[in-house]
Amino acid sequence: MVVVMSADAEEADVQAVVTVVEGAGGEAFVSRGVNRTIIGLVGDVEQFGTLNLNALRGVSDVIRISAPYKLVSRENHPDRSVVRVGGVPIGPGTMTLIAGPCAVETPEQTLQAARMAQAAGATLLRGGAFKPRTSPYAFQGLGEKGLRILADVRAETGMPIVTEVVDANDVELVASYADMLQVGTRNMQNFALLQAVGGIGRPVMLKRGMNATIEEWLMAAEYIAQRGNLDIVLCERGIRTFEKATRNTLDISAVSVAQRLSHLPVIVDPSHSGGRRDLVLPLTRAAIAVGADGVIIDVHPSPESALCDGPQALVDDDMRELAATVRALPPIVGRTLTTV
Repeated sequence: MVVVMSADAEEADVQAVVTVVEGAGGEAFVSRGVNRTIIGLVGDVEQFGTLNLNALRGVSDVIRISAPYKLVSRENHPDRSVVRVGGVPIGPGTMTLIAGPCAVETPEQTLQAARMAQAAGATLLRGGAFKPRTSPYAFQGLGEKGLRILADVRAETGMPIVTEVVDANDVELVASYADMLQVGTRNMQNFALLQAVGGIGRPVMLKRGMNATIEEWLMAAEYIAQRGNLDIVLCERGIRTFEKATRNTLDISAVSVAQRLSHLPVIVDPSHSGGRRDLVLPLTRAAIAVGADGVIIDVHPSPESALCDGPQALVDDDMRELAATVRALPPIVGRTLTTV
């Protein structure tokens, strides 16, 4: 069972709940976030039900949940959530296109990629300033210089920023520039990082780990939610299998499964799953058809000279086809392309 405190709850209100629960023989674990405080209860659920916790001052909701991922489960949150990033909605009824360069390299490259993305219908700009790479010799990103470039491009285009954070120590810095924080596949179970982004008060995109089950993915989201942040978007980006024809194997069924188990929006990354330019558009069509709430796509004006993931980045001709796809297909599945 979970007790969600209201935004204006005082410390005395929190302690009153803890006292009542402990008086009934239970344990209460308090998690304080930027936007709200959550109290997890351990003990006799039936006994807790007789305590009338809803009547205590400062209590917003009392949720009885059996799934291990209590806060992100649909068991007691049947309506699917909408997450807003700089005013742009991600969730049921819409299809949101997030696009931009995999890595920020120069101001010119980033602005050009953003213009290409915006022309295709993108309303959110993705771009990596910090890049966790398998090889220590690969391009690791520009760091804060890259964040400043993204902020300048946002000012020029009006597109809110989605960018990755790779270290708990950098969360405040990245959040000072970004509209949405991305946790990548290699960090899905970096629990210190998950707790840090959960407490910073920014929407979070959580990519599925390349070797993670869906339950592990949702449990990782629970770490973020437990710190008071329920503005989480799940991103299916492909998993590692024995198949070598693609960079990763896109688990398209994970979209429907995650939407059934969780109220959080679910998007798809066709760029990192396929790993090849010719696969991005077919996988985008598949994502829209299966009911994804959005897609996140790599764009680069000169992919042959890209410092990161050039083979999967879309170019001008691809972007025109992408624009036609994201306008034509969503209405067929009862969605509209997000616009601002």
